[in-house]
Amino acid sequence: MDGDRLKAKILLIEGKSAERPSFNFGLTRKGFLVDSVHSGAAALAHLKEESPHIVLLDSASMRSNGRRICSSVRKTAPDIPLIVVIEPEDEDPARIDADVILMLPFTLQKLLNRIRPLLPNDSKHLMHAGPFSLDVDQRMARCGKRQVKLTPRLVTLLKMLMEHSGEVIDRNELFKFVWDTGYLGDTRTLDVHISWLRQFLEEDPRRPRYIKTVRGVGYRLDIS
Repeated sequence: MDGDRLKAKILLIEGKSAERPSFNFGLTRKGFLVDSVHSGAAALAHLKEESPHIVLLDSASMRSNGRRICSSVRKTAPDIPLIVVIEPEDEDPARIDADVILMLPFTLQKLLNRIRPLLPNDSKHLMHAGPFSLDVDQRMARCGKRQVKLTPRLVTLLKMLMEHSGEVIDRNELFKFVWDTGYLGDTRTLDVHISWLRQFLEEDPRRPRYIKTVRGVGYRLDIS
């Protein structure tokens, strides 16, 4: 396993007496730090004290579809990626609010393949601001469970907003920085690019929670 993954922390929610081996051993052997709990209540208590990189819910081992636990985990820790393991007979996995849903049976390698993209990148090009993360080098942006590859200009725009999160950035200054120009004849293209960022990263682009318009002034990344 890659050296930068060795200290990744996983909260494993699993039944006490499952009929198959726990994922704990395999993940620990691969270098993860695994904390195992046996109920949704214990998981919520853990999340109030610790911030794992990933929550892995083995609902199949709990003889449950996991929807109630998923909902509670989402409310308590909305920005932590959530993986859920289900049985093949689960009637409607689409109703489960998770980043990844894995249906039994599958190999440990498949689980690892789904875990790795959700782990934080320790690259020097990675930025964080509230629920937002941006890998400038790879042009990958993430907010909660939304992840998208951006154009270079959108990367520059989001980077500027993240570097000044909580501050109102004058629209003309923002335009001049992102487009590297002193020409301010038509800044409407800035509004278009802001709209694209909202579509990619906001849960409800029409009612943005984070990328706010300050009328008559400019824009602010609100992560309070």
